[in-house]
Parts: sequence; C-alpha cells; structure tokens
Amino acid sequence: MSGDKKHLVIIGGGITGLAAAFYMEKEIKEKQLPLEVTLIEAGPRAGGKIQTQHKDGYIIERGPDSFLERKKSAPQLVKDLGLEHLLVNNATGQSYVLVNETLHPMPKGAVMGIPTKIAPFISTGLFSVPGKARAALDFVLPASKPKEDQSLGEFFRRRVGDEVVENLIEPLLSGIYAGDIDKLSLMSTFPQFYQTEQKHRSLILGMKKSRPQPSGQQLTAKKQGQFLTLTTGLQTLVEELEKQLTLTKVMKGTKVTHIGREEKGYSVTLDNGKVLYAEGCIVTAPHKAAAKMLSDLPAVSCLKDMHSTSVANVALGFPEGAVKMEHEGTGFVISRNSDFSITACTWTNKKWPHAAPEGKTLLRAYVGKAGDESIVDLSDNEIIKIVMEDLKKVMKINGEPEMTCVTRWNESMPQYHVGHKERIKEFRDALKASYPGVYATGASFEGVGIPDCIDQGKAAVYDSLAYLFETYQPPLS
Repeated sequence: MSGDKKHLVIIGGGITGLAAAFYMEKEIKEKQLPLEVTLIEAGPRAGGKIQTQHKDGYIIERGPDSFLERKKSAPQLVKDLGLEHLLVNNATGQSYVLVNETLHPMPKGAVMGIPTKIAPFISTGLFSVPGKARAALDFVLPASKPKEDQSLGEFFRRRVGDEVVENLIEPLLSGIYAGDIDKLSLMSTFPQFYQTEQKHRSLILGMKKSRPQPSGQQLTAKKQGQFLTLTTGLQTLVEELEKQLTLTKVMKGTKVTHIGREEKGYSVTLDNGKVLYAEGCIVTAPHKAAAKMLSDLPAVSCLKDMHSTSVANVALGFPEGAVKMEHEGTGFVISRNSDFSITACTWTNKKWPHAAPEGKTLLRAYVGKAGDESIVDLSDNEIIKIVMEDLKKVMKINGEPEMTCVTRWNESMPQYHVGHKERIKEFRDALKASYPGVYATGASFEGVGIPDCIDQGKAAVYDSLAYLFETYQPPLS
C-alpha cells in the first residue's frame, strides 16, 4: 500500500460487498479520495446466492430470481451499471395456495395474506365458515398493547385466527424467510403490519386504507408485475459489477480468519498466512463467518447463536405438451399442514417467458423449511423423485423432465428470531466501541432481499468514509 493512501477491506463478495465496492469507487472518483480498496471473497466466485445457469436453452436462477421494483436501490444499481435495457417485469397471472391437495386461487386484494377486499375473502374455499368468522374479529379487536417485539405468528393469530395464518399467511411469509413464523421477529421482517395495527386498530381496515388506489390510467393499462429481473439472468448484474470495479483489488478463494486491533487500524489475517493492514473494514460475510473473524469481541455471541435454515430448489424443464394444468397461473404456495415435501412451485415459463425456449415448460420447486431440512441432504435423484411425486398430485405430467437442476443452499437463510433488532443493535454498539471503523452488514442483519443488501452495502460505504475522512459528506439521497 502506498503510504499516503488509506486502505479499506471489504470482506465478502456477495451482492452487499459488491454493491459496497461499486459505490465506494464512485465516491473515490467523484471526491478524489486517497483510498485503496481490497475485496476478499472466500469462495471461487463472487455474487453469493445470485447464480444463473444457462442449460439447454433454459435460464435457471439457482438463487433469487428477481427483486421488488418498488424498492428503488436494485433498479437504480442496474441503471448505474448501464443494464436497464435488460430489465423486465414478471408476467402477472393467478397464483394459488394448496390446501388439502386442492389449489385455491389467492383471494383478490390480499396483501401478504391480509384481506383488503371482503367479497373474495368471503367466497374463497381456503377457509371454513368458522375460520372466516374468526378473521372478522379483526374489525372489533383492540390494537395490541405496544411491545418491542413479538413473533409473526403471535401477532397474526391474534388478529385473524389460526386458520387464516396457517392456510394463507404462513405459506406466503415463510416462503420469503424459510422460517418458522412462530419464531420470526415481526419488527425485523414486517414492522409495517404492527404500525398499521397501532394506527388503525383493525389490521384489515388499516391495510385497505394504506393500499395505493389505482388511478384511471392504471385501471385501463395492462397490469404489470411488481418484480423485475434481467433477461440474461441475474448473474449478469454480478458480472457487470465485477467488470466495473477498476480501483478495487479483488481476491477470490481467500478466507479471512481474523480481524485484529492494531495501534493504527486493523490487521486482516488470511487463510494463506498473509496479513493485510487497513484503517477500516466492511464485513458482509454471513454471521457465523463474521463471528469467527471477530472472535476477540464478546458481543459476537449473538451472531454465533443465530440460526440459519437450509433450503434447495429444483428446476425441471419439460418438452412441449408434457405438463398439463387445469389451472392457469404463475405458481402456488403450500399450506404447512399439507402432506407435501415441496413448499412452493413457480411455473417459471409463465412468470418469466424469456426463461424457457418457446413451447417448453419450466417449473421451479422449493424444498426445505425450518424444522424439516433433512430433504436438502438427499441426492439430486432422490430430491427430484420426491418433487415429481408432489407435482403429479397437482398437475398431469407425462414422462420425465428433459432438463433438471438441483441447487442446495446449506445454512443459507438467516433467521431473524424475536428480539433480532435489539441483539443486532447491541452487537453493533459493542463493535463501534471496540473496533471503530469496522462495520458488519448484509443479509444476516437488516433484510435478505437484493435491494435490502444493496441498501446495507451503500450505508456501510457512507459510514466508512465518514469515519476515514473528517470532511467527507455523503451524497444526498
């Protein structure tokens, strides 16, 4: 390192670390900051869970397949990289919930399972008459007493009852976090529901009021999906990020084993025995890995105790006409009480027509959930067999798939259990006191989606630069 420049190390080359490096370079160039940056990734490739496979004309997302358009940071990053010409919205269609081996259309107007339109809720076969009557108590129940945190299950069961939770809310929410909603933290996952209840008393009425009303123009326009992806696959985003990192030294296949406090800054020890010295660090590695690097800090115990679930997804490609469905739509989620191993299935060629060759069917099924993760350890053939048996209960499939792709994500879904926010705050306070200039962030901390990770990476950039350079002013957002 040249003596007059400071050095910052970014640990972890997933989307949080890559976004941090990208926006760090923008700031260095624009403000001519004397800073050198090194990004260290333990694996052989960057991108973390973002991974696309092109196989036999199919485009298979092995990790996330899209991001929410309304969360601005992901579309903005795509534009900043000059890739906006590749952006495409999902095709909209009916989605379903599978209960007792029957596919029920998702009730119109349901927001994360909370009804905002009464007629579709009354007419749905998803719930029994007593189940609907119990949900209607939400109109008269008082708001819960203010509390710091509670589980998603506790909150929703109190408002709308067990049946609506188990047949609709649970399959939707646990699909995002692959977790147990009776352990997942409300305030770390969906605080807006708590705020709606506190403000409007009734969750249903509050969601109805806070829902944006479509304008006349929107009512006549063709409904656009709320998710975005890239027509070439999300891995293009990763590849372009790497290509545009011109000031950052990127080291792959290298693990950080320890971050130590030095007289001026930090020593970053690598598994090849080398030691780097830096004035600051951004740690975006998963929480268990971060806990090992920062083992001298007693507060890392909360990261060591944090649980992650293992999941797998199975992409199956079929020749034309091999799959027949009575229901037209984009996919279904499955009630936890159902006797199925899969937790959800997307009819990918209908949701993302660019992902399959003309006329072919591409299905993507998900397995693994909190408390039932052993299926992830089975062989590819065993997982495919189980998935096919489940799918055949729902649709007619002739013959075997012509293309298969099984992807396992072991201990990859961090679980934000009740009290998560408070524990992370205590950890970060301790980190700031003992390791000023070291920031821990990413999917284990404040959101697992692509936009959440980009936001966290950017925030860590501005915090780091404010620490390293007294005169630094972050850009106006």
